[in-house]
Amino acid sequence: MTSNSSAGSPFDIVGFDLDGTLLDTSGDLAAAVNHALASVDRAPLPVEQVRPMIGGGARHMLAQGMAATGGCDDATLDLLLRRLLEYYEAHIAVLTRPYPGMLDALDALAGRGARLAVVTNKLEGLARKVLGELDLTRRFDCIIGGDTMGPGNAKPSPKPIYEMVARCGGGTAAFVGDSLFDIEAGKAAGLPTVACSFGFLMQPVEELGADAVIDGYDALVPTLERLAG
Repeated sequence: MTSNSSAGSPFDIVGFDLDGTLLDTSGDLAAAVNHALASVDRAPLPVEQVRPMIGGGARHMLAQGMAATGGCDDATLDLLLRRLLEYYEAHIAVLTRPYPGMLDALDALAGRGARLAVVTNKLEGLARKVLGELDLTRRFDCIIGGDTMGPGNAKPSPKPIYEMVARCGGGTAAFVGDSLFDIEAGKAAGLPTVACSFGFLMQPVEELGADAVIDGYDALVPTLERLAG
């Protein structure tokens, strides 16, 4: 999967994680977590503490937030998850912004013929909503959420990555993300992987095992060219 595309792009398909990769969603996600925590009289968490909790889906993030403030049972977690999701959907793009240089990188790849995709563990409906609020939906050939493939088939499963390639018409592909979920899914699907050092890292970026690391979007296209060489 590493030959050059005849259209001029290093890869026919470039897939991206969403939170911590394309968009800095940490402010709005932290606000949603804190809304849920406040509803059961828990102290709020700073954005810096919530940031590494992001990446495994809303329930995973909330479970870590509850663990950090005293824990809870599954029934309480289910109740608070509904509160978190309702709040987040209503405040989904208050603070969320694309990372610097991301739009230029997408333009450069699309201009060279790449098909672009989003594969996220965020619920598909919420992924589409935030991308729509930021007028980004049209840039992507497919958007796959954590619930798109059914229970148990979110990243790190390779199934959503395989589906991304299929929905984009097949061909060479690479995947860009910021978490172990992203890199493991991409590798399991046999794709070259790129890790973003500026994302919501749960561990040092070098420990993710990606084929390459970028510190900013200005490095993405040259990095993909190198991986495709």
